[in-house]
Amino acid sequence: MDYNGDLVIKYFRSMADFHVQPESVHAEESGVARFQCQIHGLPEPVISWEKDSRPVDTSNERLDQNTTWASCTLSCPQAFSRSQECVRRTVEGSASSVYKEPVIVVGPENLTLTVHQTAILECVATGYPRPIVSWSRLDGRPIGVEGIQVLGTGNLMISDVGVEHSGVYVCAANKPGTRVRRTAQGRLVVQAPAEFVQPPQSIARPVGTTAIFTCQARGEPEPQLTWLKNGQILEPGGHVKLRNNNSTLTIYGISQNDEAIYQCIAENSAGSTQASARLTVLWADGLPGVPIHVEAEALSPTTIQVSWREPDKNTQDIIGYVLHIRRTSDPAEMEYEEAVSKVTLQQIIRDLEPSTNYTFYVKAYTSHGASKPSDSVTESTHGEVPAPPSLYTKVVNGSVVQATWESSSKMGQPQGFRLYYRRAHTPLFTGPIAFPRNVTQYNITHLDSSLVYEIKLIAHNQHGDGNATIRFVSLREAVAKSVLDGPCDCVKDEQGKTSTTGIIIGIHIGITCIIFCVLFLVFSYRGS
Repeated sequence: MDYNGDLVIKYFRSMADFHVQPESVHAEESGVARFQCQIHGLPEPVISWEKDSRPVDTSNERLDQNTTWASCTLSCPQAFSRSQECVRRTVEGSASSVYKEPVIVVGPENLTLTVHQTAILECVATGYPRPIVSWSRLDGRPIGVEGIQVLGTGNLMISDVGVEHSGVYVCAANKPGTRVRRTAQGRLVVQAPAEFVQPPQSIARPVGTTAIFTCQARGEPEPQLTWLKNGQILEPGGHVKLRNNNSTLTIYGISQNDEAIYQCIAENSAGSTQASARLTVLWADGLPGVPIHVEAEALSPTTIQVSWREPDKNTQDIIGYVLHIRRTSDPAEMEYEEAVSKVTLQQIIRDLEPSTNYTFYVKAYTSHGASKPSDSVTESTHGEVPAPPSLYTKVVNGSVVQATWESSSKMGQPQGFRLYYRRAHTPLFTGPIAFPRNVTQYNITHLDSSLVYEIKLIAHNQHGDGNATIRFVSLREAVAKSVLDGPCDCVKDEQGKTSTTGIIIGIHIGITCIIFCVLFLVFSYRGS
């Protein structure tokens, strides 16, 4: 570097003092001298540099001026004044042929910007020969070329930054012709102010129905959503619910008090936005009254019957009823509905869970809207008895049958088992013989080998007995089969096998001799 002299800083007297002022430096010939200044003002000050009271020629490729670190003269249309001190740069001569390792004097700093701003990532390196500065992203993605340029000998400028530019940037200073390099890195975070993807829309709903507003926003970082009702913070609770990170506002059983302007505010550290929607509650004269005498009765572990009576007034225009159902332990937004004909004042709710509390209420509907909800009623399904167990039998001998069983994985779990047995077609069982649930085998003894027996097994728990599993066992057939399967006359059998084998072997030998004789005659005839 061959510029000598002073750099003069100018600034507005009305502005705040410099946040960072340039300081005098010593630099080697062919090295890098870096001056830094920062000042804050409104409007944003214009920064430039002077050398020996003359503007610095920034078109010189050896000079790099940017507002992030470097070059300072402040000016405005009204006035400017010089700083109270000057900075001086002294150049020291050095032998240019002396090799110096690459050194990164200043590396990129962590930056947080908003979209459409300009990012300048600094990388100042020295060494001899002068190192080559290159840039890459730590995640391996390409930096790109549009709106991106390298300033001076190494600073990276990204114009009009977007969220896609966020990442860790690495500058590398390489000694030419070698693999010797030094690196430094900095993180660029680009924030995007909140904006709506789907703002809430104004709606009109009849009294007693459900109103749903949807508000979806995007930004970086992800925006937080807040709801207002007529300008006041909306606190969820009761018939007002917020779901999906506040993106869905649901108002159940709306009344005139719910008619209002609802505002969705999306906000993050980069900015905020808001959108409004109106809920109009439709009220029609002659809406039906509230259904009365709502009752619920459990029929089984999976079914409950709900019944009610007509409202006391305005029943002539009723077109049907809607039964609202939910598990009592669930939030209100998880309820579901079943439509019921106006001539049917009861409904059996199926496919419920055993031993579970359910809450029900009813609304009457006309073509103009719904009644207010009836009083709620809660009922629990029955507990579930065990499913029939699997039962297996095995005849041990003429007087003993072994019974083995397994409980089913379906329905309720058994607390124990009861075993019964009797002679087939007789009225009375022997038993019950009780077993805890961990016992799965029993030998039935002192049986008559000439009879057929019926064996019955029942699993039970605190909710009652399950269905029985029944097996029939014939000891007579089992004993007869064991006799038929008894030991045989092995000597006689072996003799039979031996005589049969001898006959087969003799036949094979005779056939082979005949074939050889025929072949001998044929070849003898051809030879003659």
